[in-house]
Amino acid sequence: MFNLIKAVALGLALLGAMCASADEQQRYRFGHPVSAAEIQPWDIDVRADGQGLPAGSGNAEQGEAIYLQRCAACHGEFGEGTGRFPALIGSTDDLTADRVHKSVGGFWPYSTTLYDYINRAMPFGNAQSLSASQVYALSAYILAMNDIIESDEVMNAHTLPRVVMPNHNGFIRAQGTDIHATACMHQCKTAVIIKSRASENVLNQQGE
Repeated sequence: MFNLIKAVALGLALLGAMCASADEQQRYRFGHPVSAAEIQPWDIDVRADGQGLPAGSGNAEQGEAIYLQRCAACHGEFGEGTGRFPALIGSTDDLTADRVHKSVGGFWPYSTTLYDYINRAMPFGNAQSLSASQVYALSAYILAMNDIIESDEVMNAHTLPRVVMPNHNGFIRAQGTDIHATACMHQCKTAVIIKSRASENVLNQQGE
């Protein structure tokens, strides 16, 4: 009888604790409404049409010094790329090649992507350490290295979106559920046949 009373008392205590916890959650909510000032550091994306670009400006002549100091160690003095870091310059005919070279000049469809990516992710290991004008200057320098703009052209929130990339029209905008209904890649096939697997190739190489 005594054990039963203890069990009932323990159950009532646990129930009371649960009710109190639920009541406290209603009275003491975690967090707070996010203010515009708290959102601002995260709201740095730039759209293809240039929406989101901040104030500031720069040209290729200004960007060269910044590039040599902050970027050349990875991307090469002339944008050729070093080691595992990608090249920034490339032929504008790359989309017609069997192996596409995805450089800025040969692959990127929008000039504003330069600002967005550099501002968010570069320099490697010290992202978001550049000012808006420095990012504009670097964007101008990379565009000039690819012979897309002249070295004295000023890039800012108004001029950068107006730069038309060489392969801007080389991309297909997805429409509907089947984009291949109106556009087919080179030597398209109706079915995919798997002739070998990477795991099998590795085993064969190890056996040799």
